[in-house]
Amino acid sequence: MPGRLLAMIAIVLASMLVQARAATVQISMENLEISPAEVSAKVGDTIEWVNKDVFAHTATANNGDFDVSLPAKKSATFVVKKKGAVEYYCRYHPNMKATLKVEP
Repeated sequence: MPGRLLAMIAIVLASMLVQARAATVQISMENLEISPAEVSAKVGDTIEWVNKDVFAHTATANNGDFDVSLPAKKSATFVVKKKGAVEYYCRYHPNMKATLKVEP
């Protein structure tokens, strides 16, 4: 019984540590620019795109990992699930490009 209790406590503490490390990374879309154009995150982090423009944008990954719609003056989120560098752009304004670098 004491071994089970110890194991349960260890699991709870480990899950708290994992949750504590997750962060929210904010990226702005304004004046037809993505800022910052290059950002780093970790697996489990939340990316929040904030559209400050008066027209819609998207955050569309070149490799198909995500395709987030951003109506005018709204925001949207995406939880990072795998490591690697992902280039993305706005489907409506293809000159808007950025890179998301994800570490484990």
